[in-house]
Amino acid sequence: MSDQLAPSALQGAPFRIPAPNETALFTPDPKLLEAQHVVAFSNRHLASRPFSLLRSQVVKRMAAGGHRIIGVTSPAPGAGKSFLTANLAATLSRLPGKQVLVFDLDIRRASLAQNFGLVGEAGLERFLAGETDDLRKIGRHVEGTNLTLYPCYSNDLDSMPLLAGDRFDRFVKALRTLDEDTIILFDMPPVFANDDAMVIAGHVDAYLMVIEQGRTNQKQVTDSIRLLDPAECLGSVLNRYDGGVTDPYGYSYGGYGKYTDYFSKED
Repeated sequence: MSDQLAPSALQGAPFRIPAPNETALFTPDPKLLEAQHVVAFSNRHLASRPFSLLRSQVVKRMAAGGHRIIGVTSPAPGAGKSFLTANLAATLSRLPGKQVLVFDLDIRRASLAQNFGLVGEAGLERFLAGETDDLRKIGRHVEGTNLTLYPCYSNDLDSMPLLAGDRFDRFVKALRTLDEDTIILFDMPPVFANDDAMVIAGHVDAYLMVIEQGRTNQKQVTDSIRLLDPAECLGSVLNRYDGGVTDPYGYSYGGYGKYTDYFSKED
């Protein structure tokens, strides 16, 4: 690959997605990962086993459908879809011969940086806003893994213009030119928070629907799938299993968020 990025200021010019070794190396703090419940980097962690099982199902279904780009969403905020994205990315990164790229597209309530302990001022939101074309400055390659993160940081940007325009369309087209051994995950906004998820769904091959046990009802799931149509639902994931963190077949995370919390500037 050339070290020069394509001049995307010209209308229709392509973007270039950097190779993992072109982005800054990042070493997460193990204690922070544990505090954020990001456990799937280690297959010895008791709570990582459900994510290993999920990984096998996702990879199998992606191969069957020829999928490259997978979104993760939920009907409502607070269901744990970013928690699921982080752990799915971690467990996928243990696959030999695969490169995993994760993009935080929940621009208004981005949490990828928090989950992994990333700190910065300019993230993916600035690229989508056209303030930079150099994704090498945004990506962070997790040391010792096949995982590269593209976080968003705190911002007051209007997310819809960033997702509905030609720039985002060209960005996704550039992702589709990557090698077939690359798995791309989009951390999407919740379906009913606004219409961002519906716009993003038009660019993914399929998506995972995160369902919160005891909170998400059947109508919410059915309506969410209808709103995201014709994007394919790869499957659903039940979060906040009652067994809790000590149960060998379940994992529990966090508290329930409300729509007002989603749009609040404060956590």
